[in-house]
Amino acid sequence: MGGNNMKRFGAFAVLSVLALFLVTGVNAEEKAKTKDIVDTAVGAGDTFSTLVAAVKAGDLVETLKGKGPFTVFAPTNEAFAALPKGTVESLLKPENKEKLVKILTYHVVAGNVTSADVVKLKSAKTVAGSEVTITVKDGKVSINESEVTKVDITCTNGVIHVINKVLLPK
Repeated sequence: MGGNNMKRFGAFAVLSVLALFLVTGVNAEEKAKTKDIVDTAVGAGDTFSTLVAAVKAGDLVETLKGKGPFTVFAPTNEAFAALPKGTVESLLKPENKEKLVKILTYHVVAGNVTSADVVKLKSAKTVAGSEVTITVKDGKVSINESEVTKVDITCTNGVIHVINKVLLPK
């Protein structure tokens, strides 16, 4: 009888931990809505670590932690890795800060532009001052030549849409 009680307790403990894990996972997603754009990108771990490093090198952390709202088309690490060899390393050098800032601000649109808004647009003016082209084809949205792979990551000061290529100003 004592063995059965131990088995029941063990099963209960495992189920309790599993339930706690599931509830915590839901809360973690909700907590993302309480973080600004920078903290959300940092919290995504390896997905945006190159972007975060670039934002830091460009001294744009405080700007993107500001009130906003901002819409960020955020390239993944894979998007940065697809650039010609040495490009990222070169852009992160202090002497190339102006070029880096221009590229980064080309990924930012003033305002909170959700996916429902994006699909209605043909273009959007970026914080860099030039426009990006928006196309919708076969249910897929592209910003210039970059495909949007995830939408509407809600932050306290805007929204992030994940893209698969780095946008380069013309």
